[in-house]
Amino acid sequence: MNIIDRYILKKHIGPFFFGLGTVIFIFLFQFFIKSLDQFLGKGLSIWLITQLITLNLAWMLTLAVPMAMLVASLMAFGSMSSDNEITIMKASGISLQRLMLPIIAVSFIMFYLMIKFNNDILPEANHKARILLYDISKTKPTFLLESGKFSDDLQGVQIMVKKTFPNSNNIEGVYIYDYSDPKYKNLLTAKAGDIGFTSDFKKIVMNLTDGEIHQLSQKDPENDYRKIKFEKHRLMFNAEGFGFQNSNENTFTRGDRELSASAMSNVVDSLKKFRGSLDETFINNLSKDIQLLATLEYKDTILKRTPVIQKTEPDLSVKSVPPPIVLSRYDSLNNLKRLIAAKGNEYKNIIILSGQIDRQIDSYEVEIYKKYSIPFACVVFILVGAPLGYRVRRGGFGIAAGFSLLFFLLYWACLIGGEKLADRALISPFMGMWIANIIIGCFGLYLMFKSS
Repeated sequence: MNIIDRYILKKHIGPFFFGLGTVIFIFLFQFFIKSLDQFLGKGLSIWLITQLITLNLAWMLTLAVPMAMLVASLMAFGSMSSDNEITIMKASGISLQRLMLPIIAVSFIMFYLMIKFNNDILPEANHKARILLYDISKTKPTFLLESGKFSDDLQGVQIMVKKTFPNSNNIEGVYIYDYSDPKYKNLLTAKAGDIGFTSDFKKIVMNLTDGEIHQLSQKDPENDYRKIKFEKHRLMFNAEGFGFQNSNENTFTRGDRELSASAMSNVVDSLKKFRGSLDETFINNLSKDIQLLATLEYKDTILKRTPVIQKTEPDLSVKSVPPPIVLSRYDSLNNLKRLIAAKGNEYKNIIILSGQIDRQIDSYEVEIYKKYSIPFACVVFILVGAPLGYRVRRGGFGIAAGFSLLFFLLYWACLIGGEKLADRALISPFMGMWIANIIIGCFGLYLMFKSS
């Protein structure tokens, strides 16, 4: 590697990390806006929020690295072009393709590293992030009592207090309406008390003083009523869900975005084998049913020619006709209709199942090709960014960000559109995932040779 190659790579390092940080910041801001209501007000620790952000950085990094490569190439070559450095190098006999050679080599290295990342790290991060989001979503907000308002956070119980104390768990003027028992309704009042959780957050404990319990039967409210006075009374309510609890990872099945390419390939192979056995079973059953219908038609022809005689034992000579054997043409036709209708529904279900399997295969193959097509965007964006930056002759971040956003939106539109078309079996999964790279890559090659 000569001094020019080192100089070109050095010009890319700063813009690359700057673009990477900017894109990740935008993705993080979007993630917070979209998911803030899911974990706000649930008493989550800073560690849990940090863990959630770290796990979601995986998919952000997958998209941010190719875009950062585009920003870096635009800014580096734009800056060198505006300073006439590329013009001097071309005057010395160094072509634009030769100047792009070191960053193209680095783009292929990034392509390989991103493939490893997408197959080894990204699936595990997506799986753990999904489980963590599920655990956060099922976590109830922190149990709070507001003065003068009934709280129905606890199932089967409503609680109201007249006064709370900010620096302690003490409460005054307690009213509790308990309707959890289908036989009795309880109304409890107390002058004072305190409230708190057990250590495992599964129970809420209330210690009450100087109060009354009014118990009313729901079956016979006029005759079955009791009133109990107490000086001290303790209540415990079920409070599962308050406080975060980790779920076991093995209880969740992995989706297509939580598997590596090799694992999805094994799933696709098993689905194709099952699809083949389904086709074979369909053909064999169809052949047998055609023979059966032909036998029934032949039997019906014999019955039509032979007069029907009452009290005649049914003919069991044809072994393929299931009992009971019809003795008239009318019954034979009805039996044939029912058989055709039953077989039609059976074949319809097989065809529907085959279509569902085909859609599953296409969905898995789309994700397999996506794990390679998105990393290859590192190479494609270099082919576009370097000659485009040379032709624009401006190395500012504003110009680079504008062109990067334009090409990334074009790339993303082609990627999403190709995925939708591939899922609907309108195009192949390979073409759906690689069409964006093909279009932008061809445009980059055109710019590169045109700029020379």
